[in-house]
Amino acid sequence: MNGAGSPPSLRSRLRAMRSETFGADPAGERLERILNSPNFADGVFQNPEGTARTRPSGSMLELSKVYLRKESRARRAPAAPIPVHRDTLADLAVPPASGLRLTWMGHSSVLAEIDGRRVLFDPVWGERCSPYSFAGPKRLHPVPVSLAALGPVDVVVISHDHYDHLDLPTIKGLASTNTIFAVPLGVGAHLEHWGVPAARVRELDWNETAEVAGISFTATPARHFCGRGLRNQQHTLWASWVVAGPDHRIYHSGDTGYFSGFRDIGAAHGPFDATMIQIGAYSEYWPDIHMTPAEGLRAHVDLQQGSPSGVMLPIHWGTFNLAPHPWAEPGEGTVTAAAETGVRVALPRPGESYEPTVTESIPGTPWWREVAMPPAGGWPEAVPSGDKASVPATAGSTSSASGAEAVTADKATPAVPANGDKSATGTTGADPSEAAPSARSAP
Repeated sequence: MNGAGSPPSLRSRLRAMRSETFGADPAGERLERILNSPNFADGVFQNPEGTARTRPSGSMLELSKVYLRKESRARRAPAAPIPVHRDTLADLAVPPASGLRLTWMGHSSVLAEIDGRRVLFDPVWGERCSPYSFAGPKRLHPVPVSLAALGPVDVVVISHDHYDHLDLPTIKGLASTNTIFAVPLGVGAHLEHWGVPAARVRELDWNETAEVAGISFTATPARHFCGRGLRNQQHTLWASWVVAGPDHRIYHSGDTGYFSGFRDIGAAHGPFDATMIQIGAYSEYWPDIHMTPAEGLRAHVDLQQGSPSGVMLPIHWGTFNLAPHPWAEPGEGTVTAAAETGVRVALPRPGESYEPTVTESIPGTPWWREVAMPPAGGWPEAVPSGDKASVPATAGSTSSASGAEAVTADKATPAVPANGDKSATGTTGADPSEAAPSARSAP
């Protein structure tokens, strides 16, 4: 010590040593704003409707047994390469005739073209949703199109700072562009640490709105949690998002458990032309922070002010193995719940685009049946999807002729393109043993 001041604390020294991937803690005016938030109390951000369990319930031994069970391990990954839509770039080259188009890139990543602007939700282009390049849940299919080929994006929207929603390589790839970032309160610290200029960050508390290029972005409540390190300080907020243009409005749930606040969001901002709702990575071990497909459909109806109107896109499934349930179960559950509620659902392959207000453009085939291990009794028969479409049944075998024809007709390609197309880069299926979430927190 040279007398110029006190030596740095052990905590400060350890923080300085941690990997860049962990991001940065809020400080200064940002921290002051967090401490003054009406949603921050007792040293942490609070969930609506009381405390949500953010750690797996039950014993870790019990949860480990579930993950290691041989038969369930086999069902947690596709049995064949996931079909990725191969004409994404060609589709995006033509503006949407209706003014609204959604392109599912896998997991919770969605490109929304709304009233002349391009909005990218929770972009994750990395190979693993993990702080480490050698461990953690690995991508099960390549990204449909490279980030560089995607073209200009007006706004990137982040729901929260978990690794499967806030991806360091992707953010660094976007940092050098002119895009604006709309993020929940506190998340801006990570972005600035990774090279995003503060002037391009719009950081919002729940029920605050920012306008960018004629489109409004409102952070709305969700029931989840935050954190990128072993010590989860709950100093960054999580949010769902309402995005509204002159002619259309859409909703992205981020990650959330079901709660009555969906009705409040719908009353204040709905109904929506389209919703993007989390329906995967749920478990009885963390029921408060992720919805099942049935809960996701219920949330959609709440957002639509009690009506099954609009089109729901199921998200947060198919790309990473993050929970004990079978890989295909979120898709199947969505189809079943849609039939029960009368909601129209879109079932795109990764990279597939559709216009929610143009009925004939909405994909409705359960494509995952062609690559998933069939259930013991085979796949169900045709099930109505909403009040305007039916989901065709496919054979119980992944090698059925009719299924192969359906894939060809929909212009899908296996996870490794036969023509070596470099616009889709990534890996094929991951070892399910790599995909178990850490004992520290649910995904």
